[in-house]
Amino acid sequence: MVTSKKSAQPDKTTKNLSDSNQKTRNQNSKATAAYLAFLMLWTILAMIASQFIISFIMSILLGSKLSQPFWTGVYYILTYALTLVLILYIPPKILQNYRTHSTKKLSSTTMADLEKSLTSDRTELGMKYAPTFVDMGLAPIGYVVYIMIANALTQLMQLFPWFNANESQDVGFQYLAAGPDRLIAVISLVFVAPLAEEIIMRGWLYGKMRSRTKWWIAMILTSIVFAFLHGQWNVAVTVFALSLILCSMREITGTIWSGVLLHMLSNGIAFYLLYIGGF
Repeated sequence: MVTSKKSAQPDKTTKNLSDSNQKTRNQNSKATAAYLAFLMLWTILAMIASQFIISFIMSILLGSKLSQPFWTGVYYILTYALTLVLILYIPPKILQNYRTHSTKKLSSTTMADLEKSLTSDRTELGMKYAPTFVDMGLAPIGYVVYIMIANALTQLMQLFPWFNANESQDVGFQYLAAGPDRLIAVISLVFVAPLAEEIIMRGWLYGKMRSRTKWWIAMILTSIVFAFLHGQWNVAVTVFALSLILCSMREITGTIWSGVLLHMLSNGIAFYLLYIGGF
């Protein structure tokens, strides 16, 4: 009987350790979920807030001139610049302000983890290396795969009566009267937008998510945010497919450059079909 009592003690200790480990895992899972939710919401908020702030200021200063191609191009540049400032610099500043003024003191380890999770570097943004010939070669291959997936998803979504696959997308350039206007639109839509969006989406958002969760979860969540920000269903479906490929290329190469080139290629073809090929 004595032996039986002694042998029961390790079982109780093991159970306590198991319960403690399970509690720790649950806490870590909740912390990860909260962190991922913050990243998604902050990205959406930064993009939408930047658009409202820049358009509000420019509409006051310019009035109806804001619809002119030159000022629309300036709007694109300023909006993306402000978004980058909001996502790259504001979260660490909020943490620093909290650490300075909050009466609730966190452990140095917790603060270090938070600072690391909110601070970005070139590696996490996928910009550690310059574009390579591999990136250039992957871009057209990725475009073909993207078109195939986008067409398949579009066909699937047409099963729903409310889905309009032919709804036109408003990209901000209502008219392009002359060569200079088209040049401004090309710079804005084919070069500025893809570079900025890749830094934001596949650089900052995907990079930070990838450090906390599995690659396929980060890919799906990033693609959902990217699709949501494009507003309308038919565009959201195609850019969701595009984002899946862009995230995959980031995962394969470790940088955003193949994705940037693919994004530029996709926007360039769309620009030609929208503004040139139709004439």
